[in-house]
Amino acid sequence: MSIFNNTQLAFADKTDAQLKKAYWMFKLIEQPALTKIGTNILNFTVHHNFPFAGDVVKATLFEQFCGGETREESMQVVTQMFRRGVGSIFDYSIEGKEEEAVFDSVCNEIKDIIRFSVGNPAIPFIVFKPTAFGRIDIYEEIGKGTELTSSQKEEWERVVKRFDEVCRLCFENDKKVMIDAEETWMQDAADHLVEEMMQKYNREKPIVWNTIQMYRTGRLEYMQANLQRAKEKGYFIGYKIVRGAYMEKERERAAANGYPDPIQPTKDASDKNYNSGIDFVMDNLDSVSGFFGTHNEKSSELVMDKMKAKGLENSDERIYFGQLYGMSDNITFYLADKKYNVAKYLPYGPVKDVVPYLTRRAQENTSVKGQTGRELGLIQKELDRRKGK
Repeated sequence: MSIFNNTQLAFADKTDAQLKKAYWMFKLIEQPALTKIGTNILNFTVHHNFPFAGDVVKATLFEQFCGGETREESMQVVTQMFRRGVGSIFDYSIEGKEEEAVFDSVCNEIKDIIRFSVGNPAIPFIVFKPTAFGRIDIYEEIGKGTELTSSQKEEWERVVKRFDEVCRLCFENDKKVMIDAEETWMQDAADHLVEEMMQKYNREKPIVWNTIQMYRTGRLEYMQANLQRAKEKGYFIGYKIVRGAYMEKERERAAANGYPDPIQPTKDASDKNYNSGIDFVMDNLDSVSGFFGTHNEKSSELVMDKMKAKGLENSDERIYFGQLYGMSDNITFYLADKKYNVAKYLPYGPVKDVVPYLTRRAQENTSVKGQTGRELGLIQKELDRRKGK
C-alpha cells in the first residue's frame, strides 16, 4: 500500500463541490479522443474571442491548474498552501510568442515576481523557460555552432542579457531561480548559458538551477561532466530533476530528420534513468542540490529513503520535492506534513494567454499512463470518506 494514500490530508482545503468538479474534469481528460477534440475547440474559440469562451476556461481547467490571472489574485492560493507547509513557484505561463517586445515584457514580469517575493518564504523559487527570453531557432543555431550574422549576434546578446538580469536580481535578493528544460535541439545552448550563470552566481550556494530531463539519453553523462567543470571552476550546482514533457514531438522530429531518437526506449528505462539522477544528486550533496519534480510515488519515496539512509533531516535545504498545482496533492501534502521541503508550480496569467499551457497540461494527463486514473481514484475515495462510506 502506498504511503501517499491519505486523502483527508491531501484534500483538506477542498470543498465537496470543488472535488466533484475536479472529478468531472479529470474524467473528461481521461478520454484521449475527447481531450484532443476539446482542446482544439478550446484553443480555437479563445483565440477567436468567442463570447463566454474565457469564462468556460476560467471555471474549469484554469481553476484546477492555475492560481489566478495575476500574482496578487494568486496570493490567496499561495497563503493557503503555505499554511500547510507547501511553497509556491509562480509560473508565468505565456507560451508560443516570438516577438522581442514580448521577450522583454516577460523578462520584466519575471523580475517583478522576484521583487514581489523578496522576504517571503512561501515563494522559494523563481522559474522561467529559455524560450520566454528568445526564439527557439536562435538557441538551435548557437547549439549547432553556426556562424551567426551580425543581427543574430545582437539577438543572442539580448537573450544573454535577459538571463543575466534575472539571475543577478535573484543573487542580490537571495532567491533561487530554476530555468526549465525544453526541446533537445535547443537545449545545448540553454545548458551552456545556464552553466555560465551558475559560474557567475553560484559561488557560495546554488542560486541558479538547471532542469534535467531524465527521459532523455545522455543526461547522466552531462551531469557528471558539469560536476567536473563546477569543481574545477569553484561553483555549486542546483538541478531540477524531471522525467520530461516532449516525448512524441521529439520522436517525430528525430524520425523525420534521420537522427537517433534522443528519448529513452521504454518507460522502464526512463524510470531507471530518473532513479540514477536521484543517486547522482544524493551522492554529490557537497556540490549539488536537487529539486525532484515528480508525480511518481515510487520516485518520491525513493528520495525519502535515501535521505533517511544518509541521516539527513527531512528539511535539509539541499533537497526539494515539487509537483504541479492541481495534481498529486496526495504526494505534496504528505511530504509537507512530514516537514520535507515541497513546492507546487503555480501557473498564472490572463486566461487567453494561458490556454496553450492548459491544453498541454490536459494532453499530458491523457498520455501519462495511470496519472488521471489515480487522481480520479483519490478524489472518489475522499468523497466516499466524507459520506461515511
